[in-house]
Amino acid sequence: MIRIGIDIGGTFTDLVLDDAGKRTTAKVLTTPDAPERAVLDGLAELLQATGKAASDIGLIVHGTTLATNAIIERKGARTALVTTEGFRDTLEIADEGRFDQYDVFLVKPAPLVPRRLRFTVPERIDAQGRVRLPLDEAAVLAVAGELAKAEVESVAISFLHAYTAPDHERRTRDLLAAALPSVPVSLSAEVCPEIREYERVSTTVANAYVQPLMAGYLGRLETALAERGFACPVYLMTSGGGLTTIETARRFPIRLVESGPAGGAILAAHLAQELEAPHVLSFDMGGTTAKICLIDQFQPHAARTFEVDRSARFMKGSGFPVRIPVIEMVEIGAGGGSIARIDDLMRVTVGPESAGSVPGPVAYGRGGVEPTVTDADLVLGRFDPDTFAGGRMRLDVALTEQALVSHVGAKLGLDALGAAHAVAEIVDENMANASRVHGVESGADVAGYTMIAFGGAAPVHALRVAQKLGVRRVVVPADAGVGSAIGFLLAPIAYEVLRSAYMRLDRFDAEAATALVAAMRAEAEAVVRQGAGSAPLATSQLAYMRYVGQGHEVAVALPERPFEAADAELFRERFEAAYAKLFARMIPGGAIEILTWSVTQATAVPRPPAIAPAPPRPAPAPIGERRASWPEGTRTVPVYRREDFAVGAAVDGPCLIEEATTTTVVAQGWRASLDGGRHLVLDQEG
Repeated sequence: MIRIGIDIGGTFTDLVLDDAGKRTTAKVLTTPDAPERAVLDGLAELLQATGKAASDIGLIVHGTTLATNAIIERKGARTALVTTEGFRDTLEIADEGRFDQYDVFLVKPAPLVPRRLRFTVPERIDAQGRVRLPLDEAAVLAVAGELAKAEVESVAISFLHAYTAPDHERRTRDLLAAALPSVPVSLSAEVCPEIREYERVSTTVANAYVQPLMAGYLGRLETALAERGFACPVYLMTSGGGLTTIETARRFPIRLVESGPAGGAILAAHLAQELEAPHVLSFDMGGTTAKICLIDQFQPHAARTFEVDRSARFMKGSGFPVRIPVIEMVEIGAGGGSIARIDDLMRVTVGPESAGSVPGPVAYGRGGVEPTVTDADLVLGRFDPDTFAGGRMRLDVALTEQALVSHVGAKLGLDALGAAHAVAEIVDENMANASRVHGVESGADVAGYTMIAFGGAAPVHALRVAQKLGVRRVVVPADAGVGSAIGFLLAPIAYEVLRSAYMRLDRFDAEAATALVAAMRAEAEAVVRQGAGSAPLATSQLAYMRYVGQGHEVAVALPERPFEAADAELFRERFEAAYAKLFARMIPGGAIEILTWSVTQATAVPRPPAIAPAPPRPAPAPIGERRASWPEGTRTVPVYRREDFAVGAAVDGPCLIEEATTTTVVAQGWRASLDGGRHLVLDQEG
């Protein structure tokens, strides 16, 4: 089967065509006004380069930032919220936390639904799922009239404790659908059936806010693909690292918010298995942001909450919480297009603002005036202005030097080269510091990890970041510049179902737990079978547990069989082991409770074989030389073409290794070799 992976990023849209292991890649500038246009342009380029026809393609896997961007840019649908009487202001009350308690001018992002579009109806279900107040259907019909007057385009319904009993939400949806048949409705009992009112409302509202936009985009994309002869299935990458059908993506587009970065983490986990490296630091640096993910025992760390539209962009707690399955990673404004400035304290700052694809870095000559990380890299000699992006784009060195001096250097008494060094060092330290903090928060010492670097800008900066972290091995995979798109093609078709169902271990009900998990498995399998057919499936079952009285839970793996009364002790043992790993202690005899259950069904993905050691081969001949700068000085270094390396060939730094979509910078004291998987492996010597 010929397959294509497509990753729409903030600056570039990356595509990769895989034909029985032979890859062809394309990288085109993203078209923010109509993302499908860049996709179609890239597809045309791939087909022309390979001589294939659209009818030859057997599968397309797609990841997009469209849902995230719609929330950040406030370009979603005119959305209304219908909730339980007395809970109209849940979105604004939130959790009453302050992400920066000392900032008296603190500003939170405005709710996606203004107060005038938040409506309530009398109804009440308690935490045990018992009806305390029947749904007032006349009030629902009255709200329907108000929604029609307000010309809303989407509706979110989130009633108190609907995760225990969804009947009131479903009946409200039916009544609204009859009155407003063209308006899509999102139910909290389907989008986020979990305890914690604010997170559930926030997630449901975000889903409703982007649903018409995503449905429209996916519809346009399907139509355009069909018109061009593509008759193959199209799957969407989810934030949790699995693939889902277009139909499921239309219903739950909020699950796509981190789909691009998730593809990169899947690639890194796959490579960790090939390299037999149980502890990996995934480093994905593109045009807009850098993403860092820890992978232990070949599995990316997972989380259940992600924040969108942070008012303090990379400060935890300053955005909308979205409670969905997501691969846990830290994201910072440190991409190739991140803008460098001098702040009021005369410090060099980089990001989080990005030049994106329009206008792009100054070097692109497309109207950008503020210098970016890419501009600094050009002045440092890391790019050839004539062969950048495979020779499709000529970079303007003189214009770039002028921008660096006028916006950075002049204020600090630096020339263009000095300003470029300052920008590069700041962005590298930002990324290294984010990695350190993420490691500490996860209980990991990243110095002992192997770094896997991909994305157009990561191989340029990876080695310097590794030096700051004490990492001694960096791997730059084949076709690193389109790493996330490759990861899409390695992901399983998967779906996770979560349910909040309270249960204490000292009153463990094995029969009820077995019935709950069995129902969740059936629901997850029904979604996966839409795309997987009769393929064998793998199951993962988790319980989120805590000591009674605590505020947050720990994930504990459950046996994949019917539960027994004696399993209460097994659950306790597993919880205490997981708790001790995180906090280095337990609470002896402490009562334990389960809040939420999780079941994931996914197509089984065989583990790739380990890469066999390669015998030494002669180094390739350099294609030329270039003046390049490191912190320790500027010198003329050899430049190699990556495709000239034979498996087993090695070169010593300092040098530059170029390919169509990126450049790998190798410093003094490091050795670069090509392994049996055709990955560049950079090892610190001595």
